[in-house]
Parts: sequence; structure tokens; C-alpha cells
Amino acid sequence: MESCLPTTIVDEAQKPAQRPGVVLFALAMGSFAIGTTEFATMSLLPYFSKDLGIDEATAGHVISAYALGVVVGAPTIAVLAARLSRKFLLIALMLVFGIANGLSALAPNYHWMLFFRFLSGLPHGAYFGVAALVGASLVPVDKRASAVARIMLGLTIATVIGVPAANWMGQVLGWRAGFALVAALAALTMGLVWTFTPKQARDPDASPLRELGALKRGQVWLTLGIGAIGFGGMFAVYTYVASTLLTVTQVSPGFVPMILCVFGLGMTAGTLFCGWAADKAQMPAIGLCLVWSALWLAVYPFAAHNIWAVSAVVFMIGGGGGLGIMLQTRLMDVAGDAQTLAAALNHSAFNFANALGPFLAGLVIARGAAFNDTGFVGVLLALGGLLIWFIAILDNRRRALL
Repeated sequence: MESCLPTTIVDEAQKPAQRPGVVLFALAMGSFAIGTTEFATMSLLPYFSKDLGIDEATAGHVISAYALGVVVGAPTIAVLAARLSRKFLLIALMLVFGIANGLSALAPNYHWMLFFRFLSGLPHGAYFGVAALVGASLVPVDKRASAVARIMLGLTIATVIGVPAANWMGQVLGWRAGFALVAALAALTMGLVWTFTPKQARDPDASPLRELGALKRGQVWLTLGIGAIGFGGMFAVYTYVASTLLTVTQVSPGFVPMILCVFGLGMTAGTLFCGWAADKAQMPAIGLCLVWSALWLAVYPFAAHNIWAVSAVVFMIGGGGGLGIMLQTRLMDVAGDAQTLAAALNHSAFNFANALGPFLAGLVIARGAAFNDTGFVGVLLALGGLLIWFIAILDNRRRALL
């Protein structure tokens, strides 16, 4: 399929930067910080729920508040900051992110925690969206997905290192230390981006109105729908995986960080593979990823009773996390000249999934289901994403015939 990227963006993409690896590492550090707070909050849920005097189902709303912040912040910032330098915007977003996570570490009660997590989520989608565009501009156009995957490796490595570390700190030093760690990582990212990310000329034609043009494209909405629904399955399970391990698998708390690390290894492998696959066959790879997720989410409820079985299945579920890379580059192809908004909306969609999955899983748990039954919720969401993918395929073929 012929790329719908604006000519100026394609030209930039065909002129590799002198040191793209260093720039991608700096951008990946930001995704490491974001990934640590996004996933560590889920793993710390049993600890901060007890300290704040709420049950675990209610504590899941803290995660949803962060996701809501992403959903609101990504499009709003992308539109209002359309004329800003991308480098300046990345630094400003990390500043807000760091301050909000520092405040989360100081939250005195549940309601303040909800508010601070909402603030923490506001820069999330815009950062990933802008970082993906910067990363894609450093490499040839046929390597875009691989470049975006390298940036997103920061998020997946966070699930291997950052999340287990934050969970361990939560057990030893208290859950507040996990959010303080994220604030420090945000400060480090600001320094790296300032030092290594090249200045990019502002687009004189950029405007909020042009960015809003992305909302007129049906394929943009369908791509966002795949992520908003299909990715919810993974979050439905991951949010309560620590609780599942403690109450269903009945492992000691010391095993929880290890299993979270296994999930991160799966997500890292999935990100690398999906980045490669998206450069080769974008839409078929998206469909196969959704089928993969549905399959392993269906196995999860039955595997949860055995430590070795659940470890293997958690690894496989993590592999489905590469879906985001493929949808990110899909949006680059269908968004035309509204690149910033479309790229940021991708993370709004995923964090809508981050809110929807835990919400639906929480409803099931509140009605008396076991924590491992969240896998059944995940299957339905993954299949919902697959249905939207099929509609997108049909719509694409219809447009090709016109």
C-alpha cells in the first residue's frame, strides 16, 4: 500500500541522522519512566490500597484515573502544542510528568491519589506520540516501525527492571518509594533529551486545525478502535496479576516481582518481533497479534493455579504488547498531515484500554469471581479488537475499489 505520509516527513525519514541510536536511547529513557509508573502502579495495588484504606477493586480506579489522564491529555496537548518545537515539547512533558509522580508519592488519601494519577497521565500520550515521530524521522521510511520499537523498548524493559524494582521497593520501603523513583527517572530523561535530541525545524504550516483533520479519516478511527478495545484484554489480566499470584497461585510475595519480570521479558520479545513484522506486513501482523492475545488470555484462568504454568502464560500474554508498535506506524500511514494528533491518540486509545480492562475486570471480581477469571474478560476484549480489525480490512478494500 502506498504511504499516505506527507512528502516532507518521508523526505526527512530517508535522511538518517548521524547518531540515531543515541537519540533513540534518550527517547527510550522517557518510555522507561512512563512504563515504570504505568505498570508498577498495578503491581503496587495490594500495598497502596491497604495504606489508603480502600479495597483492591476500588484501588483499580487509581489506575483508571491515570489512563483517563492519558485519554484527555494526548489529543489536547497534541492540538494545542502543534506549533511548538518537538524537542522543547518532549522536555516540557517530562517536567510535568516528573512533578505529578512526585506528588503521587506524597498523596495523603485516596482522592488526592486519584487526582495526582490523573495529572501524571496527561503527558503520557503526547510524549510517546512526539517521540515516535522524532524517532521515525531519524531512519529510512521502511525502518520506521523498528525505530519506534526501539523507543518503546524502554517501556518493555521497564516491565523487566523498573516494575519489579518498584514492587520490591514497595515491599521494603513502602509504595511511595516507587513513585519517587519515577520522578527521578523523569529528571534523567529531561537531561538526556536536552543533550542528545537534535533540534527539528518547526513546520510553518502546522496548526491546531490541521491536526484536527485526523479526526475526519475513518481509518484513523478504526485503527484507534483496535487498540482501545483489543489491548484492554492484556490490562484486564495484568492489573490483577499480583493479586492472582498471591490469592490463587498462592506464592509468597517475593515471587511476585519475578513473575512481573517474566511478563516484561515477553513484552520485550513481542515488541522487537512486532516492530520487524510491521515493517514487513503491517495489517496481517496486527490481526495475528490479536489472535495470539485471545488465545493466551483464554488459557490464563486455567494456568493460574500452577506457578510454572502461569509464568509461561504470562510471558505469552506479554508478547501481545507489541500491538502498540504496529498500530503506531499504521496511524503514520493513514493520518496524512495530521501526524502529531494521530500519534498521540494512539496512546489515548491504549489507555482507554487501560481504563476499560481493569474496570470490566473489577466488575467481575466485585460480583464474586476469582482474580484469574479476568482472563475471560481479556478474551472478549481481544476478540472485540479483532472484529474492528476485520472491519478496517473491509473498509480499506472498499476504498481501494473507489
